[in-house]
Amino acid sequence: MEGEERVTPGEVALLACGGIAVYAGVRVALEPDTLRKLPFLNVLSFAIAGVIALLLPHPLAIVAAAAYFVGSTLESNAIASTYAGGIGRQ
Repeated sequence: MEGEERVTPGEVALLACGGIAVYAGVRVALEPDTLRKLPFLNVLSFAIAGVIALLLPHPLAIVAAAAYFVGSTLESNAIASTYAGGIGRQ
């Protein structure tokens, strides 16, 4: 049929990653307990890396998404380690 637009699997994946990112961002913003924010912060990082990889149709997008993912994971681990007391508590 002419004029009928179909959603591609790539668009569905992009919408799913975007929806998960929005949900995790809202949970990070509204969660009062800092320890409960950290898993949602990691999920937000996963989802944003996925959106970067799906949104940009270039091989370097995978490199950018991987760099973002590694950087945000290190940042999340540093926040969690600092919140837990850091090296001084061990």
